[in-house]
Amino acid sequence: MNQKLRNVAIVAHVDHGKTSLVDCLFQKAGALDRSQTGTDRLMDRNDLERERGITILSKHASVTWEDTCINLIDTPGHADFGGQVERVLAMADGVLLVVDAFEGVMPQTRFVLTKAFEHGLHPLVVINKMDRQDARAPEVIGEVFDLFVDLGAEDMALDFPVVYASARDGWSSLEENIQEGDMGPLLDSILKHVPAPDVDESGPLQVQVATLDWDNFVGRLGIGRVKRGVLRQGDNLAWLKNDGSKGRGKIKELFRYAGMSRVAADSVVAGDIACISGIEGIGL
Repeated sequence: MNQKLRNVAIVAHVDHGKTSLVDCLFQKAGALDRSQTGTDRLMDRNDLERERGITILSKHASVTWEDTCINLIDTPGHADFGGQVERVLAMADGVLLVVDAFEGVMPQTRFVLTKAFEHGLHPLVVINKMDRQDARAPEVIGEVFDLFVDLGAEDMALDFPVVYASARDGWSSLEENIQEGDMGPLLDSILKHVPAPDVDESGPLQVQVATLDWDNFVGRLGIGRVKRGVLRQGDNLAWLKNDGSKGRGKIKELFRYAGMSRVAADSVVAGDIACISGIEGIGL
């Protein structure tokens, strides 16, 4: 078990403030200052995303808090991209469910939760937009609980922790009536309630590719979680294709995430998220 690592998927219905909340987490963790944010939100880097104001493609990033690496997987919050949500949930150990303090749980929230529970993820509920005059946090928490029950959640999930927040104003709190401060309480809650990856670093290597990306310098990239063992730069790999046949290739470039950037790595241990290039024909 890697105690210095957390993998958390951030999911929400469209416009419930998920991407803005990620901006605030980066600010608090020192990954950027407020002058770097604005209309071009950190994890909406695609032109269509900026135009529509929603997350379309899954993004990956990390912040360091209390000497622990927190991998953040920002997932689409629109029903049209539900398939991508399900794939990336396989990389996480917990789910940060962001819910609007007035609108409450919405249809897409139900879909994502169903998939998260199927993966056995530990939920952490963030009641966002607490700055709204019409916020109704107690009722929304009740709606979340009723939804969990309706989805057949286990007792662990029904005893979900709650963090109150305003991404607009940049604060989070464990108490509804304390509406000031910063994102420290939310980051602390992630460390406390999202379990560290329960993995075997000494076993034979196994990596599950969940998303693809493209780099103008190194070409197609496969992004996924190292399920077992240690992935090293230059490793010769065998992989199973969709048609059941096997392919072979050598890792040309190996990266992990630091902030919003991909940084070169000599190795990536079990439980962490890796980004690899050089595997011709790699797919989902």
